Amino acid sequence: MGNILKAIVAFVPSNECQKYLLEDLEEMPVDKMVDLSGRQLRRLPLHICSFRELVKLYLSDNNLNHLPPELEQLQNLQILALDFNNFKVLPLVVCTLKQLCILYLGNNKLCSLPLELRLLQNLKTLWIESNCLQCLPDVVCELSLLKTLHVGSNALRTLPTQLRCLQELRTIWLSGNLLSEFPPVLLDMPFLEVIDVDRNSIRFFPSLAHLPGLKLVIYDHNPCRNAPKVAKGVRRVGRWSEETPEPRKRSGAVIEITLDEKPLSPPAAKPETE
Repeated sequence: MGNILKAIVAFVPSNECQKYLLEDLEEMPVDKMVDLSGRQLRRLPLHICSFRELVKLYLSDNNLNHLPPELEQLQNLQILALDFNNFKVLPLVVCTLKQLCILYLGNNKLCSLPLELRLLQNLKTLWIESNCLQCLPDVVCELSLLKTLHVGSNALRTLPTQLRCLQELRTIWLSGNLLSEFPPVLLDMPFLEVIDVDRNSIRFFPSLAHLPGLKLVIYDHNPCRNAPKVAKGVRRVGRWSEETPEPRKRSGAVIEITLDEKPLSPPAAKPETE
């Protein structure tokens, strides 16, 4: 009954109803973190924007589709979670929070990202999975300190060549897209440590043995006829991963080797470190 009542109260904009949803959160917590996830919120209570020393703000799993301009007051914010909401466009006020290091935008309805995102030059982790992106926005390639990029479960068919400019990038999750070939730009990114192209439509994998930083490549659930060649010590998750880079052949027939282990996926819990 509690969630049902909150859902009903969320439609009422009165201060009393908002206090009920916030459970009397009137002062900034000592740990400088506010977690309003799953509160059925349809708007961000303005008094939260008065917590100017706030460092972490979690607004996941609500019914938000806009944010107030007053959010700009939170200039110390480093972590902002807006995933599992109803955003069709990213509110530009988010791009004014220049201390942001981690931004979660997954499971919304985003088809693009604003050019103003380039202002977030401290951003190190960006999650934009499960949106409506048909291409990776070029502005992402301007986030020079980005280390982790999760853009799985969209409709990407390729990646921009400018991505190679992200020399701090270490992990890229591309599972569940529409890639028909391994993105060529990734072959020019020797600093990558984790590449996930699980659940795409890749039929052939080029050699990845020349990527000195690579530690893990996930390529399962692709219609491929070969496994990517990798350097010694690099872990592969996919067909033939425990064999030589090419599948074994016997009497002209390809024998598929299926592993019992499941492919790795991005952590369920949101990390708060770089």
